[in-house]
Amino acid sequence: MPRVAAAPKARKAAQRWPTLRYERRLWQQGVAHIAGADEAGRGALAGPVYAAAVILPSSIARQLKGVRDSKQMTAAEREELAPRIKQYALAWAVASASVEEIEEINILQASHLATRRALEALSIPPQHLLLDAVRLAAVDLPQTPLVGGDARCLTISAASVLAKTARDAELCRLDAEFPHYGFAEHKGYATPAHREAIAAHGPCVHHRRSFAPMRAV
Repeated sequence: MPRVAAAPKARKAAQRWPTLRYERRLWQQGVAHIAGADEAGRGALAGPVYAAAVILPSSIARQLKGVRDSKQMTAAEREELAPRIKQYALAWAVASASVEEIEEINILQASHLATRRALEALSIPPQHLLLDAVRLAAVDLPQTPLVGGDARCLTISAASVLAKTARDAELCRLDAEFPHYGFAEHKGYATPAHREAIAAHGPCVHHRRSFAPMRAV
């Protein structure tokens, strides 16, 4: 039997877009400043881990059309929408934790550290946090961890875009410093080309040597 392609409406319905469902629930309770936070680069073999925090106004919606989980977006889409997020957000901030900090306290704790730094850098103190499946024990604020939050919650999606674009820019900068690793292409992740470059040249100062693939090298 020939395969029938899905109709445009069916394809659109199947695609998951983030909403303001969780934000609206809190806004209705009188919580005005809700920060969504997310990180980028946790699974990479090289470079810092980045995190972003974003507070959106209750009037936001169509201004951020197209914003979704940064992993589902192309680089061009992220670069186009990141300035729009910054323009319409009530507050936003991006922070990072260095390779040295990752090695010292582990990648999970370094991700939390970068997220706390982003939250502390917000120009408006948040009253509630929306997080992608994690809870920040060191942050004394009401928190809602959402599994798959970067795909379900617009504020977290916006944070994921800012974290990803900031980290990608840093890896492109590192590529100019160490061009033989191809950081601009794979952004530090464990692609075959990256593994081959590490095998040929050895790790550089920006590689996370405590990670299992790096220990094998």
